[in-house]
Amino acid sequence: MSYDIVFKGVYQAPEPDDGARVLVDRLWPRGRSRESLALTEWYREASPSNALRRQYQLEEISSRVFKIRYRGELRDHPDRLYPLMRLARRGRLTLVTAARDVDSTHLPELRQRLLEALHQEDQEDALPSSPPCFAHESGH
Repeated sequence: MSYDIVFKGVYQAPEPDDGARVLVDRLWPRGRSRESLALTEWYREASPSNALRRQYQLEEISSRVFKIRYRGELRDHPDRLYPLMRLARRGRLTLVTAARDVDSTHLPELRQRLLEALHQEDQEDALPSSPPCFAHESGH
């Protein structure tokens, strides 16, 4: 199955075809009202930890190290992806951030991890669900 997950900055105007719009930042964007962002939800749990975010913003770690550590945080807490996966299954999911350069944020990595988790779940659902389904293979 194909999933439509895109990302935008809070400074880009909401569009009718955005689908579910989810802010995935730890901090609320200054000077922005909830109404102006047209959010479905503010979901902090899928954003990088405060410590990791600070290290990256203060340039204590490279973008490569940031991506590796963020991926590790998502791997260690796969349940944090579930609410976003549910929204992605319903249609377009727009991940929103306050950063001006969206491509250098955590959103591309989050999108990749969501797509991987969705496809993995889809493959698991396609497998036979019980041993009797394999009876024809064993010759019984």
